[in-house]
Amino acid sequence: MKHCDPCYQSFIQILREELRPAMGCTEPIAIAYASAKARAVLGALPERLLIEVSGNIIKNVKSVVVPHTGGLRGIPAAAAIGAVAGDPEAELEVISHVSQAEIEAASAYLKATPIQVRCAQTPHIFDIQITAFRGEDSAFVRIVDYHTNLVCVRRNGETLLEKTCETQEEGLTDRSCLTIEGIVDFAETVELEDVRELLERQISYNMAIAEEGLRGNYGANIGKTVLRGRENDINYKMRGWAAAASDARMNGCELPVVINSGSGNQGITASVPVVVYARETGKSREELLRALCVSNLVTTHLKTGIGRLSAYCGAVSAGAGAGAGLAWLKGGRFEMIAHTVVNAVAVTSGIICDGAKASCAAKIAAAVDAGLLGLAMFEDGNQFFGGDGIVKKGVENTIANVGRLARCGMEQTDKEIIQLMMES
Repeated sequence: MKHCDPCYQSFIQILREELRPAMGCTEPIAIAYASAKARAVLGALPERLLIEVSGNIIKNVKSVVVPHTGGLRGIPAAAAIGAVAGDPEAELEVISHVSQAEIEAASAYLKATPIQVRCAQTPHIFDIQITAFRGEDSAFVRIVDYHTNLVCVRRNGETLLEKTCETQEEGLTDRSCLTIEGIVDFAETVELEDVRELLERQISYNMAIAEEGLRGNYGANIGKTVLRGRENDINYKMRGWAAAASDARMNGCELPVVINSGSGNQGITASVPVVVYARETGKSREELLRALCVSNLVTTHLKTGIGRLSAYCGAVSAGAGAGAGLAWLKGGRFEMIAHTVVNAVAVTSGIICDGAKASCAAKIAAAVDAGLLGLAMFEDGNQFFGGDGIVKKGVENTIANVGRLARCGMEQTDKEIIQLMMES
């Protein structure tokens, strides 16, 4: 791909938009960000908060531990730490620098402050609306479609910011240029200095939290379970390290991750197996960085048709992305990568997303395993063919089918999952 090609610049910009650092699960962090922004607009610590969110936000915040809260879970906890100690200028790292005194203050604030949570009547799958009150003053903040997309800010009814939110992910680079063939071409030709900082940060952050997940005691300890007795098996190491990173992240670890498509678990899944394989097999840094271009962009490509939040587990897409990156490291190019992706999504596209919580780590292990199986199938001369379930002839047609299944076919499933979670 020539550097003057518009697609080249689009691919770089997409990586810049997607590979962002975040502290904690991104949906509660988006709540904290909105709350911190509302406090800043109000100009004082709110005496009362009204939080209106879409069902998928409820789903993804209900069960996950919010960092810097002493192990608390849920929307009120995320809003409280954001209001008390959040830095809105830091966006998804809004609560990265919080003192023990601020943690204690947020806990006291949560107990003393009325925080009302409602399910918003909204056409948007991703919608956060926070109104903060103090005396006669109020501030309103709304985030739509993705985690930092502020579309409305008001103070005492006066509009300070307003933009349309009719188009899915408006404001982001057009993803229609993404194809498997184009991604492989880009990875082969990209000037590494254009992406090095982004990818090096992803390696550093995501491997650090994986190491912490294996050291500590987090959630159901899926990573340790996967590795027990198989510590020297590279396939289990790829699965176990990725799962361990999610163990830590879903259960309150106060280390940042580099996300993909709005999700830390997807950022972990797309990167950690690729890094582990490269280290274990002695691949060069250049090879690793180019493989990460493949894994991250394939993940983003798959997620584009699905959307940020869905009843379809995002780890499935990232597991296929990881398989694609591993195929590149093994010397495969378009054909091998395309078949790996098709084979992987054919195996695990039935995994549902029932919110962020400890079991996400197990789903990551399964998704990475599907990526590895999809790659092994191609290496053995086997594949799934068009007409095998949702698989169609041609990788782009299969990817389109996955998007349709997740966005349209699972819409009612998503509503039922949310209802089941709200009843539990």
